[in-house]
Amino acid sequence: MDTTESVFVIDENIERRKNLETILSFLGESWQSYDSHININAKIDLAANSVIVSSDNYSEKELSALLDANPMNPFLTFGVQSTASEEGNLIGHIELPLSYQQLTLLLGRCQSYRQCVASKLGQSASASKALIKQLVGRGDAIQSVRHLITQVAKKSANVLVLGESGTGKEVIARSIHDASSRNNGPFVPINCGAIPAELLESELFGHEKGAFTGAFSARKGRFELACGGTLFLDEIGDMPQPMQVKLLRVLQERVFERVGGSKAIKADVRIIAATHRNLEKMILDGEFREDLYYRLNVFPIESPALRERPDDIPLLIQELLRRHEAEHDATILFTQRAMESLMQHSWPGNVRELSNLIERLLIMTAGNIVDIGELPAKYRYNDDGESQIVSSELPSELAERDAISAMFNDDIFADVEESQEDGFFSMPNSLPETGVNLKEMLAEFEIDMIKQALDQQAHVVARAADQLGMRRTTLVEKMRKYGLQKEA
Repeated sequence: MDTTESVFVIDENIERRKNLETILSFLGESWQSYDSHININAKIDLAANSVIVSSDNYSEKELSALLDANPMNPFLTFGVQSTASEEGNLIGHIELPLSYQQLTLLLGRCQSYRQCVASKLGQSASASKALIKQLVGRGDAIQSVRHLITQVAKKSANVLVLGESGTGKEVIARSIHDASSRNNGPFVPINCGAIPAELLESELFGHEKGAFTGAFSARKGRFELACGGTLFLDEIGDMPQPMQVKLLRVLQERVFERVGGSKAIKADVRIIAATHRNLEKMILDGEFREDLYYRLNVFPIESPALRERPDDIPLLIQELLRRHEAEHDATILFTQRAMESLMQHSWPGNVRELSNLIERLLIMTAGNIVDIGELPAKYRYNDDGESQIVSSELPSELAERDAISAMFNDDIFADVEESQEDGFFSMPNSLPETGVNLKEMLAEFEIDMIKQALDQQAHVVARAADQLGMRRTTLVEKMRKYGLQKEA
């Protein structure tokens, strides 16, 4: 078996080792397993393998020696909690029983460690992998993008990156630049749709002093700033047609002049363009020049939408958490139910939308476990892939459904009827001909039940929530909704 990028599992406990192998296979990881008597140092590939080692089978001294002998490889321990410090190449400890979410998180951290090490090694093969480290995912769609990047990176051909907004087109462009022979030069991006048409020429080509009102000094444009590197023309489909003509001339002749100048300047840049628009349709509509399209579209790369690669969402979430946790000084964990619900969302905003959601959850649920009830309503889906949204007023649709179901239980009705003498709300035996306001009636019933639970539990919210069969956070939201304040 090829050892490249495989996970090594070292454990003498055969049953536990088999369970770990099953989960690794489910995650799409290739693996090799050994008992602790094997000379693992002779089998580990430099900066290529993650190693999961049972801390039951090694003393602290032996484990430390194993880590020191393989500083380029990330290690995870499992079994008995090791007292070794989780620093350097010891990435973390896998708690038992094994969990899909925990293992995904730790393997993602191992991947980040390998990429960081590979970039420092400066080896061509390892560096190539490190240079596309921002393209997170293992699915066929993202693997295809990686393959195209490695094919075109060392060439000088123009590249056109196509895809919806938020799919990471600039990430692809930066990866091409980083893997190219121009990676020591600058990567200069410009959004062609964000700059007014009258200023775009000056932004691209620069201007001389006095070229127009307000040009108090000469200024370099993006073509000059990107000399020896890569110029990224984002949203090229929004470029005004007069500028399309001027850009085409530069691409053909590889020279340009500053606005107000006459000196020809060599355009020593690699061009990568990107757009979310359908350029072929724009050509038919007369909105984009066909000759410019063929100049740019030498090597097209499609950036896949997030809905086309749902299996990559767990890895993306872990990577986004890694990037945002330090900024917000917070951390969160997702339950498997929450992760599966997010994998069913269509993600119209793609990775950018997912990144925004992660930041929002880090702010709102810092330090907590995020279950499906803690997700914003539009991200909650049931097992059939149907949205669980019922009302934006409800903090947890699932908890509401359980509460309403419980209300129509015969035993509950019996308790309600018996409590009439105590002044609690009672429900009619039959529906009046004039009708009832069901929403108000259920709300009154819910308020009375919450008050009763709080009174019985001395206003300890956690115990009242247990008595009502709901989460504490759900009860707190209901108390806020109904204006029920906790007594001091």
